[in-house]
Amino acid sequence: MPNNRKVYIIGHKNPDTDSICSAIAYADIKNRTDKSRVYAARRAGSINGETDYVLKRFGVEEPPFVPDVGTQVQDMDIHKTEGVSGNISLKRAWYMMKDQNAVTLPITDDEQHLEGLITIGDIAKSYMDAYDNTILAKSKTQYESIAETLDGKVLVGNPQEYYVEGKVLIGAVHPDMLGHYISKGDMVILGNRAEDHLCALEMDAKCLIVCLDSQVSPLITRYAQEKECVIITTPYDTFTVARLINQSIPVKFLMKTKNLITFRTDDFTDRIGDIMRKNRYRAFPVLNQKGQYVGTIGRRDLLSVRQKQMILVDHNEKSQAVDNIEETEILEIIDHHRLGLLETIHPVYFRNQPVGCTATIMYQIYQEKGLDIPRQIAGLLCSAIISDTLLFRSPTCTSYDREAAEALSAIAEVDMEALASEMFRAGSDLSDKSSQDIFYQDFKKFNCEKIRLAVGQINSMSRENLESIRERLIPYMQEEFKDLSVEYLFFMLTDILDKSTELLCFGPGAEELAEEAFHEKVEDRVCRLNGIVSRKKQLIPALIEAIHRQNQE
Repeated sequence: MPNNRKVYIIGHKNPDTDSICSAIAYADIKNRTDKSRVYAARRAGSINGETDYVLKRFGVEEPPFVPDVGTQVQDMDIHKTEGVSGNISLKRAWYMMKDQNAVTLPITDDEQHLEGLITIGDIAKSYMDAYDNTILAKSKTQYESIAETLDGKVLVGNPQEYYVEGKVLIGAVHPDMLGHYISKGDMVILGNRAEDHLCALEMDAKCLIVCLDSQVSPLITRYAQEKECVIITTPYDTFTVARLINQSIPVKFLMKTKNLITFRTDDFTDRIGDIMRKNRYRAFPVLNQKGQYVGTIGRRDLLSVRQKQMILVDHNEKSQAVDNIEETEILEIIDHHRLGLLETIHPVYFRNQPVGCTATIMYQIYQEKGLDIPRQIAGLLCSAIISDTLLFRSPTCTSYDREAAEALSAIAEVDMEALASEMFRAGSDLSDKSSQDIFYQDFKKFNCEKIRLAVGQINSMSRENLESIRERLIPYMQEEFKDLSVEYLFFMLTDILDKSTELLCFGPGAEELAEEAFHEKVEDRVCRLNGIVSRKKQLIPALIEAIHRQNQE
């Protein structure tokens, strides 16, 4: 049986071109090969200038942003109790609630905005407090609702009009006495005696309820029309009518409108749990992002909340994952990095290959499944490989990456040298970016033997551009280090053409660690590394080995 739940395919925080493009490609693969679910690409952070250029170049929209994948109200079993108009009668509301096995009925307007709530308890209370004989007028009850409640019909008058003044009484006395009780605007419950009907009309009653389907004479009918008096006939006796008539009151008269507790579909369940426990209602209305009513939830529904289903691409570490990844059900991981510390509850499909780019793996999967690669996606994957391998200059690059890129460039009909130049120029143009934007553009945290380190990176084809960035970043990193909760902070200013990196070092012992790892002198927090361009294959392994050596000493 098809499962229409969405499976999110998402890369790491501060996503690069590979993370975004591989998510888009894998969503295409999964949707074409697995019809049991719906797969959707998402991003865990803002896209950088390079990725923005690539997406626009090939006419692909950026995936929606998902900052947190914790369980939300939309992941719960929302009860589809339909909203109703505030004009329906209490009787109709009661039977609707019985039919739907609901204890709360939402009242909505024509655009499904929530106006109020009514509960079974509210309806029951209205019966116990039924001492006010003017309540039908106070509640502006529609004649049509009165007739419907009494299983009757409007014989004279407009059913759409409202009863707005007067009291309700039973005409059970002799006509000589009846006139003393009836005031102008009253509603009178009567039997079949024409003289009672005439008396009520002469006293300017506004509405006559004629019981037991009694015949109303043509004379009375004409007189009622002249007096603009409504006549409703019903098959019920006066006792039954007296019992039922208050059920015609519109629900809007009794509905609660103040201090309503509602939740949004995007509210996180860990934040609403306490509210639900403190306010022990049976049902809470749920609104969508437009403020429209969509259903109700109860406390028990928290027990059966469904975790989001995820596929991770281009990473396998919790520190790099979208917030609250531990609350999700991870189905697959497709990656090309070292094994991280991400734990899963259930076994997952895990494909990790020592290639330069996740996009290369995506190309292989297309081939393995015999799928044609759309031109747009071929352009995205080719761009991702160019980006991750620095146009095959990075030591992470393999023959598989080069082979995939060449095949993809042919499908996309692009010149890789020209594409690379345009991409890197777009990615290194940071003139309109803040220091914070530059710092977090490609930023990752790592753990090694209880040591936490963070490494950011900027690639550029311009030495002058990198020097300008360095001057901006050094004072920013000094301040930012205090709040990062890491022992060491590094930043790579990578010159693509020169195949070198200036490594900025912050944190007690960071300079010593860099010197230990690369055997190069650090001056004024800067270590020049010739031939070092890859964070994944060159920088991180060297730093981790240096940490191991220091811990063994």
